[in-house]
Amino acid sequence: MKKKSKVVSYNKWGYIFLIPFIVVYLVFQMIPLVTTVYNSFFENYRSGLTQIGPNFVGLKNYATIITNGDLPTYLVNTLIMWVMGFVPQIILSLLLGAWFTDPSLRLKGQGFFKTVIYMPNLIMASAFSMLFFTLFANTGPINSLLLQLGVIKESYQFMSHVWSVRSLVAFMNCIMWFGNTTILLMAGMMGIDPSLFEAAQVDGATATQIFYKITLPLLKPILIFVMITSLIGGLQMFDVPQILTDGTGDPMRSSMTLIMYLNKHLYSKNYGLGGALSVFMFVITGILSLIVFKFTASGEKEKKRSKNKA
Repeated sequence: MKKKSKVVSYNKWGYIFLIPFIVVYLVFQMIPLVTTVYNSFFENYRSGLTQIGPNFVGLKNYATIITNGDLPTYLVNTLIMWVMGFVPQIILSLLLGAWFTDPSLRLKGQGFFKTVIYMPNLIMASAFSMLFFTLFANTGPINSLLLQLGVIKESYQFMSHVWSVRSLVAFMNCIMWFGNTTILLMAGMMGIDPSLFEAAQVDGATATQIFYKITLPLLKPILIFVMITSLIGGLQMFDVPQILTDGTGDPMRSSMTLIMYLNKHLYSKNYGLGGALSVFMFVITGILSLIVFKFTASGEKEKKRSKNKA
C-alpha cells in the first residue's frame, strides 16, 4: 500500500507540472481554433460603418472561397516558393551537417561557425525583408554594382518580374532557416553509432557511399520531421512576401500566399470568410503533411519487405 501511495504522489506532481501547458494550450490554441470554426458558419463583416451579422449562413463562406478561384492560385504560389526555398535549404544543411560531424576533417572553430550559421534565424523577418527590399530596389546597391561591372545596361526591376520576386522570397527563407535545419540534422548525425562508420571504412566504403548508405537512411525520421515542419511553416509564409511586395503580392499576385490572402479578409473584418479560409488551410496542411508522412513511411516498408524477401 505504501508503494502505491508513493506512485500516486509522484503522478500527482507530474499532472501539476502539466497544468501550465494545458492552460496555455486551451487559451491560445484550442479556444481560438474552435472559435474560428464557429465563425466560419456566419456572415460577419463590416460594410462602411454598418456591421453586417453575425448571421448564420451554413457552408456559404466555404462555397464562396471555392468558387472565386483564388484559393488554388495562392496555394500554388505558396508551394512554389516553399519548394524553391526548401530544396537548397535541405541540401546545404545536409552538407554542413556532414562536414561538422565528420571526425576525419577535424574542423577548427566549429562553435563559431555554428553560431554564425544559426544567427540569421534570430533576425526578425521584417528587418530581413526590408534589407533585401533596399538591396534589390531599382536604385539599390545590387543594381548599382551590376551596372558598374557592365553586367546590365539599365537597372533591372527585380520587384516587377514574377520569378525574381519568388526567388528572393525563397532565398530569404532559405537563409533564415537553414541554420535551424543544420542543427537538427547535426543532432541526428551525432546520434548515429560511430562503429557503423568504422565498419564501413574497414570494408572500403568511400565517404559518399557512407553518406548515402548509412547516414541518410538513419536520418530518415529527422528528415521527415524537418520536411513536415518546414511544410507547415511554408504554408504559413507571410512576413517576407508581405513586406517585400508591400502586401500586394505583385507582380500579378504571383507572390500572394495563403496567409496574405487570409490577412486581407481579416483586415477588412470579414471574419466569416476569414474563418472559412483558416479551416481550409488547416485541412490542406493536414492532408499535405499526411501525404509526406505516408509517402516516406511506404518507402520504408517497401525496403523492409525487399530485405525480408532477400
